[in-house]
Amino acid sequence: MTKKVSAARAPFVLAQESVAPGSRLQIDVPVARLYTHTPLHIPVEVVHGRKEGPVLLVCGGIHGDEINGVDIVRRLLRAKSIVGLRGTLIAVPVVNVFGFLQQTRYLPDRRDLNRCFPGSEVGSLGGRIAALFREQIVDHATHIIDLHTGALHRTNLPQIRAQLTPGSETERMADAFGAPVVLNAELREGSLRHYAQNRGIPVLTYEAGEALRFDEWAIAPGVSGVLRVMRRLGMLTGEHRRRRPAPAELANGSGWARAPIDGILRPLVSLGARVAKGELLGKVADPFGNNEGEVRAVADGIVIGMSRLPLANEGEALFHIARFDAIEEAETAVESFQSMLTPPSVF
Repeated sequence: MTKKVSAARAPFVLAQESVAPGSRLQIDVPVARLYTHTPLHIPVEVVHGRKEGPVLLVCGGIHGDEINGVDIVRRLLRAKSIVGLRGTLIAVPVVNVFGFLQQTRYLPDRRDLNRCFPGSEVGSLGGRIAALFREQIVDHATHIIDLHTGALHRTNLPQIRAQLTPGSETERMADAFGAPVVLNAELREGSLRHYAQNRGIPVLTYEAGEALRFDEWAIAPGVSGVLRVMRRLGMLTGEHRRRRPAPAELANGSGWARAPIDGILRPLVSLGARVAKGELLGKVADPFGNNEGEVRAVADGIVIGMSRLPLANEGEALFHIARFDAIEEAETAVESFQSMLTPPSVF
């Protein structure tokens, strides 16, 4: 009796480079040239498994100063568990290479790349880079995890932002990730998430830490979260060895407490703190302390983001508070996360 031989999986082709099944390849995708005519590339590594499965894109640095994602991608690519990968992993540590070189969120034309999708080959610089990234990389993916941090001088508690519908693939991914907080966030026009979700590609945005900083308490759970999602998608086998934190709680909204006057901020609560509506979060005062304003919580909830810069202008967003129907469960999820991954002093 003749033994039936299954057909070999086809190579994965990206930017005209072919990656054979069971291999990995680093690819430099040409994106532009500097003033000096030096070529600039988006770095990509493709891990193409021997067996069929999803095509997961994990990307960081769409905002050039948000660098935690760079180390998440580095550690992910060195994880032993991806050796037996099913499907394909597309890993992009830095999308906005212009901003990364200049240590800034934006492109040289001051545009936010995450507001330029789907882009245009004849548009602005931001539009052209968005179009290239979309055509060469994004359109290959079946699932996406987009890595972000807080903006400059702002830090975020690890959280997932996604458009969630009951029973959806996006909801399954968000549940698997294991962040302490999940925000059912509206899609913002021009964002990668808006473009991909409208094409039926489930997308998670992971927000954690501060711009221009490597925050270990944000990076380590980011790596673990991506690996958990890959297991949920059937891309990896076996169980995750590290204990999973308490189940994430879904926030039903969020809002910012803002500076009542111009002055110097003295925060009185920490990231991850549970607060009650009207609770004093901090004080803003002039350098002499003669004129002082109070910053109070806009709702019952958990502090999921806050300013790290003591200098504040009137109306500036200082404390980001997520609201929950089950506030006790949310507090438990945050405390579980903190106890597993960080010393209490970090928060």
